[in-house]
Amino acid sequence: MAYPGFTLLDGDVPQFGVSAFDSRPLFPSQGWQLCHPASGNPPDSCSTFQPAWTDIWITNHIFQAVLGAIIVIAFWLIVTNKMRVVPSKVQWAGEYLYNMLRNGVARDLIGPTYHKYVPFLVAMFSFIIINNLFGEFFVTMFPTFSKVGFAWGLALLTYILYNAVGIKKHGVLGYLKLMTVPEGVKFPIILLIAPLEFFSNFITRPITLGLRLFANLFAGHLLVMIFVVGGTWLVTYTNNNPLYNVTGAFALIFSFAIFALELLVAFLQAYVFTILTASYVAAAEADSH
Repeated sequence: MAYPGFTLLDGDVPQFGVSAFDSRPLFPSQGWQLCHPASGNPPDSCSTFQPAWTDIWITNHIFQAVLGAIIVIAFWLIVTNKMRVVPSKVQWAGEYLYNMLRNGVARDLIGPTYHKYVPFLVAMFSFIIINNLFGEFFVTMFPTFSKVGFAWGLALLTYILYNAVGIKKHGVLGYLKLMTVPEGVKFPIILLIAPLEFFSNFITRPITLGLRLFANLFAGHLLVMIFVVGGTWLVTYTNNNPLYNVTGAFALIFSFAIFALELLVAFLQAYVFTILTASYVAAAEADSH
């Protein structure tokens, strides 16, 4: 059974955009040719090799992350350039986003010193949401943070920030005491609580912060791939089984509902990551734990 626009045969697997499991370089390096005239005349004296390190720099994931950063910088430059009393649509969107993060996240969670952290929170939210939305377009169809290394990279930035804030305010020993010894806990219980608090605040936090972002984006992207790729395969199944074709059509239609859910997840996970970052900074600045 043939359909216009589809040329798949039995056993073919359709490809849409960039696979979440594809880490090949966008611009593979060419082999290097070395010749040794002393051992004979070219080309018999030549050998070709390709160092692996030449292929690790520009992958599709790195390209999207860099592109996302450029989009974020360009967006905020446009928003802040020639601001008007009656805002344009772009200025209105930027002001709405900025006020939401400044008032609803930084000010409410961090307190009086919130203004120092607003740029970081706004940049982080903007970067995450742009890279999450890459998973909604067929050209890319791949959210950057469905690769766990990128999620942990952001988690590391948050980890460095809130620990630096705490050490700067309380000193190393004072901050360590603040994060491991809850106020009012008596001595015998401290022996049990302190290791648990240390593990929770210094080890579990960055791991779960990165894993939460990665797992939600990866699972959503995998679900979309199952419905789109599987549905397309069933629609183009050529063994004259209408049931497969109807099921595939239903899967493709249902995939749009999954895309809508992914849009919600993209915004929600960016917001959750930003809120948790602000709450960790607030805890590091607090006078008691």
